[in-house]
Amino acid sequence: MALHELVDDFAAAHLCPTVAWGVVTDGELIECHSPDTVYRIASMTKSFTCAAVLALRDEGVLSLDLPVSEYAPELAAVRGPLDSPPITLRHLMSMQAGLATDDPWADRHLDISASDIDTIYAAAPAFAAVTGTTYEYSNLGFGMIGRVVQRATGMRVQQHISERFLSPLGMHRSTWVEPSHTDWARPFRVQDGASVPDPHHPIGDGEIAPMGGLWTTVRDLARWVTFLNAANGHSASHHEVLSAASRREMQMVHTHIGRSVLGGRNGTAGYGFGVRTFDDDELGMNLAHSGGVPGYGTNMRWLHHGRFTANVGAIALANTTYAPTAHLTMQMLASVAPQLTRRTVDTTLLVERARQLVALIDDWSD
Repeated sequence: MALHELVDDFAAAHLCPTVAWGVVTDGELIECHSPDTVYRIASMTKSFTCAAVLALRDEGVLSLDLPVSEYAPELAAVRGPLDSPPITLRHLMSMQAGLATDDPWADRHLDISASDIDTIYAAAPAFAAVTGTTYEYSNLGFGMIGRVVQRATGMRVQQHISERFLSPLGMHRSTWVEPSHTDWARPFRVQDGASVPDPHHPIGDGEIAPMGGLWTTVRDLARWVTFLNAANGHSASHHEVLSAASRREMQMVHTHIGRSVLGGRNGTAGYGFGVRTFDDDELGMNLAHSGGVPGYGTNMRWLHHGRFTANVGAIALANTTYAPTAHLTMQMLASVAPQLTRRTVDTTLLVERARQLVALIDDWSD
């Protein structure tokens, strides 16, 4: 099925007024629609936050394995049940802190103030699991990451992201606040089987924004997807913004989630640092993250550059609350995959060593 048909069918099925989308290959949008219209990308922001933390780690400013309370003493009250270890940045970035999943609440409190979130920290938030033992998705944890960065550097993580990534990578349509221009998708929701404008004004920038506050476009995200995937494969490209090693670290499986079905495809899901992993039974590893807040449902996904000769990704941004665009991007990649060239490996040395081993065994003498 053609990409345009896939997107049109998705929009009709989920009552999306608009869907901006694109397929990026080696840094170029080969097919797209409305690539410069701004949408709120919600939890897709988490990959940017984790990249900022890793950049600071690489510079020796932060450690992933020290208790977060050593940087921000006000976080000491956030402690897991039983004999949980102290929470670290590694726990928070990989969704292993054990904090109870909080999506509906966090999505509506992006603009929470520092004093209000301090009250939440002091009250000891609820946990669903012992720290470090399992996957449990937490947005509050990314608010904690933001606090650690601010305490360690004197600068909000939002500013770090803007200065270290958005500007250098040419993501000039990406902001932390509602666009001041008119080319942005207004939020909608589904009510009584119809798409209606969301009556609430989009929430502003605040203490939980590091988990989901960014506004951006398909074209800007194409740059981000290309940047991350360029670290994979046999000829990883260097970039002064963030090392290839740290970008690969983001895309490794740090937390196992389990078997899953996505876009009608079977695979094993996991979580890296602000990046979801999905090891597809046919396509192999692909990396992604979704985003959902009132009025928006978004996703970016890319095929691991190590398996194919091209760096390929898909992006879909819809202005309908929690539109399941993860299924759409998976279907988009599955649609273009048959046209991709799989990477081949020179096995000459392997074959020679195998022959030598067989010869050794055939002529074995103790």
